[in-house]
Amino acid sequence: MTPPGPVGASPGAEHSTDPYLPRHGNGGYRVLHYDLELEYRITQNRIAGKAVITARAAQSLSRFSLDLGRLRVRDVHVDGRPAKFDHRPDKLRIRPEKPIAYGATFKIEIRYGGRPAPISGRWGDIGWDELTDGALVASQPNGAPSWFPCNDRPDDKASFLVTLTAPSAYAVVVTGDLVARRRATTTTTWVYERNEPTAPYLMGIQVGRYDLVELAPGRIVQRAAIPPRVQQNFRYDFGRHGEIMAALEHLFGPYPFREYVVVVADDDLDDPIEAQGMAVFGRNHVDGKRTHERLVVHELAHQWFGNSLTVASWRHIWLNEGFATYAEWLWSGASGGPSAAAHAAQWHAWAAAQPATITVADPGVDRMFDPLVYKRGALTLHALRARVGEAAFFALVRSWVAEHRHGTVTTEQFREHAARFAARPLDDLFAAWLDRPELPALPRTS
Repeated sequence: MTPPGPVGASPGAEHSTDPYLPRHGNGGYRVLHYDLELEYRITQNRIAGKAVITARAAQSLSRFSLDLGRLRVRDVHVDGRPAKFDHRPDKLRIRPEKPIAYGATFKIEIRYGGRPAPISGRWGDIGWDELTDGALVASQPNGAPSWFPCNDRPDDKASFLVTLTAPSAYAVVVTGDLVARRRATTTTTWVYERNEPTAPYLMGIQVGRYDLVELAPGRIVQRAAIPPRVQQNFRYDFGRHGEIMAALEHLFGPYPFREYVVVVADDDLDDPIEAQGMAVFGRNHVDGKRTHERLVVHELAHQWFGNSLTVASWRHIWLNEGFATYAEWLWSGASGGPSAAAHAAQWHAWAAAQPATITVADPGVDRMFDPLVYKRGALTLHALRARVGEAAFFALVRSWVAEHRHGTVTTEQFREHAARFAARPLDDLFAAWLDRPELPALPRTS
């Protein structure tokens, strides 16, 4: 068999196949594992890092690229040999000493450092960000290169080992399972392992003066990192988290990771942030009144829809946000609040008052986080539930989650999957709700 592609980088090697963010992500290889060693000086906001990236060539490569922001690269080795490189903000271009054969597994070692800063763009500042006293990482959709070199595309999922050393007065929480903690004279080294395939944007690091507390008892480890002064309000606002976890497992199937961590930053945040096995809230989301419990549900639901099942490209974002929004409505009904049907009627009336200018299945990069994608995505699921019936709907959702566990998904795959559970074709339903900007009528439900 002739290896695909010529020797060298193909014309698209420095770009992903995602039309929404073509400059993020790279072709020519797939990443298998990231091993990141970081030292963080909080008062100076400086990191010193070493990244060892294991990848497999998808074509013969005489050169390739990674995504990396404004950090300074000291040196690059490929398979232990020095490699030539050129780093301009956003792209690190590497030319190894010898070409890499198609199908070969190779290791890239990069030493780098500097002051990490978020990546500015149409969604504001994304990535590594300083807090008043600490740091957080919020990388959706393109902020991962703000703190480590990576193949920044949602469909290139890999395992991670992250070692971070910081002053001992601070707690360090990284997406993954804590496997070691070593204290020195003034610093502590935290080691986290993420074995499940993970997209770079879903890796998070949170550093702060946090208390580490239990979030809820149960089969799934649920813990939290919180500022001491919010503890009383936190215990009330998140007091039903064990029940929420049980409800979502009943609806969607087993929780897809070994543990779930909630972090409350000691700063205000516009919106909560999901990462793999983690959600980050601002202190403004903890008020002692459960005002934001729907967001607690929304972020937990993303562990199934977005994190275990990750969109293959960003145009399929409704599969993340529609399901997470519908989970809010389902929990509302299960916990004694308005039913999912009541929420559907409310948000259908709201959507009807908006200009019909968005196509849910392909909203465009400027509107991928538009509230209409969230609400109409949830309404699509409600319409599907009305069409196929209660039992078939939840059977198809649970099997969708199980069959694509830790993989990537597309709208086309979901349409094909749902058709297996319907007594008649669903083409008209999906065309109306996903492919056309006009809002369909809300179906009646019992």
